[in-house]
Amino acid sequence: MRHAEEVTFGTSGLDRAAELRGQDDLLAAERRSPSSCCILLWRGFPLTTPDGALARLPMDAPVLQGREKQPILLGREEQGLVFAQDISEWSPPDAPADLGPGRAQQAPLPSHPEIDGDMAFADLRGMLSRIGRRDGELVATARALFSWHSTHQFCSRCGRPSHVTMAGWQRSCDSCGGQHFPRTDPVVIMLITHGNDLLMGRSPGWPDGMWSLLAGFVEPGETLESAVRREVMEESGVPVGAVRYLSSQPWAFPNSLMFGCIGEAQGKEITLDPKELEDARWFSREEMVDILAGTSDLARPLRRGAIAEFLIRNWVADTLD
Repeated sequence: MRHAEEVTFGTSGLDRAAELRGQDDLLAAERRSPSSCCILLWRGFPLTTPDGALARLPMDAPVLQGREKQPILLGREEQGLVFAQDISEWSPPDAPADLGPGRAQQAPLPSHPEIDGDMAFADLRGMLSRIGRRDGELVATARALFSWHSTHQFCSRCGRPSHVTMAGWQRSCDSCGGQHFPRTDPVVIMLITHGNDLLMGRSPGWPDGMWSLLAGFVEPGETLESAVRREVMEESGVPVGAVRYLSSQPWAFPNSLMFGCIGEAQGKEITLDPKELEDARWFSREEMVDILAGTSDLARPLRRGAIAEFLIRNWVADTLD
């Protein structure tokens, strides 16, 4: 696929500086260096500049001082190292109770008193269509790492507390010597075609008019191709023959890697599993053109920046190969 790495959160060529992760003394100095910078997240929301870019704070920014947890290392840019800090423990009095998807479109997020008022926390999903490749890779990496740390604070071998090591890329247990590493959950998302038609589905609870490609987690001992065939059959009852890989997207909601695949349906009859899908149907290529353009009454436009929209747009344009 010629445009495979242009998907949002795709690689930007970031030097992740993995050789520095175990050099505690050097990193301690770099955390004080004026050439280093830090991105900031609060409960999954990244701090952004007035023009909507990812904010890079100097290491001496007031909001970064006196924190119990050290910033994690994301990588190296031309000007220096890039770190990330999570301040999710901050509980402002005006914090909204609902921080789920779409919350940032309903009302502004709280402003931190130690942050320049021109900067603001933003909903990452709402940034998908405009975030740059480097900013996307940095924030996706940070969000996934912080999510993993928040749910893996105890050793899975002995149950004792573990602590952060390797500049945020490992957790270690002093009680049993266990070493734990960030997890990534593989997910297949698939263009299932039958001639000129594309299979789309709706999950229960989705807003009216919202449709997308079928997707599901890869199970242990399963290939990507087998996962595509199994998931499509389980959810829609449509048998799938030939399958091939197209493109991938890190999806930090919270820790997935989406494997975009294309599969050839061997029939068009749909038998829904209501626990998985509320509805499924075939859309023609011409109908998808209108949906992508926002001129269709059949479905709302797909979320720009998500791999589903990326794959469909290239399928419609015949630029998958």
